[in-house]
Amino acid sequence: MLGQALGVSDEWIDVFVGTRTRHFARDLATGEVRASLADLCAEAGAKALAATGLDAADIEFLVLATATPDRLLPTTAAQVADRLGLDHLPAYQLQSGCSGALQAVELGAALLGAGAGAGLVIGGDVTHRHLDLRPGAGRLPGRELVNYVLFGDGAGAAVLTAEPAGERVAVRNIVHRLTGLGRAPGQLLDWYGISDRESDRPMLAEDYKAIEEQVPQMAAQLLWALLAETGWQPEDVHYLLPPQLSRRMTERITQRLTLPCAQEISCVADTGNTGNALPFLQMERLFDVMAQGERALVLSVESSKWIEAGLGLERL
Repeated sequence: MLGQALGVSDEWIDVFVGTRTRHFARDLATGEVRASLADLCAEAGAKALAATGLDAADIEFLVLATATPDRLLPTTAAQVADRLGLDHLPAYQLQSGCSGALQAVELGAALLGAGAGAGLVIGGDVTHRHLDLRPGAGRLPGRELVNYVLFGDGAGAAVLTAEPAGERVAVRNIVHRLTGLGRAPGQLLDWYGISDRESDRPMLAEDYKAIEEQVPQMAAQLLWALLAETGWQPEDVHYLLPPQLSRRMTERITQRLTLPCAQEISCVADTGNTGNALPFLQMERLFDVMAQGERALVLSVESSKWIEAGLGLERL
């Protein structure tokens, strides 16, 4: 349907991106917006709470990561907290690309370490607002058109607890670092105010050549840094959750990641690039197959200013 709406072939989408399906919170035929980011994040948060058996009174903080908030103010984090019946607790919003989901886990783990008992971490993005989905988009230059078939909308969430609960998967170590000193951004996501809304600057732009060159190398560096932090050997890792830029890019990345016993857990071919939702969507698939004592590494690379984030997981 997306190919038909844009006037491009399924073969073109497969060659450049490799994504089979994706989800938009906007009806491509009518233009009707069916869900906001707050809608998607609140739904994901409610499902995460239900999976643990906790209720709103048990949650002591909320952290939401997104690159595409509904508004600058009030924050989407505050809106989601309100919809979930959360009050009298800190609600943080991290402005970040796909690495923000793991940054949210890092902040949540720090809050648990400071004495909190349980908290909700959420990642989500709604990218359709940055794409002109009217008929005729297929005539755009390829470097712009690829964004239309790359991205999707979605949200994911997890409950963090100081004591094991629910899925009983332990976060063992977290690596999070900015590596973009002196380097041009690989991705730009703009916004306009009253004074510049007539600007011809693109809302969304990416340097795909730089991304193709840099991200696989960054993912390999992150992998070894995370192994060093966990103290695990490559053969100790049962599952690998690689960065999910697109199916084609994920294939290039995993070729650089030598984990002899690890099963790949990916979802981007089915969901599209949903930004901060992706690590949570991958972890949901992981928990369906992960057995007691098994270990997994989750990797995320953000090309905006070249950020690496990763964590180790172990089923208790």
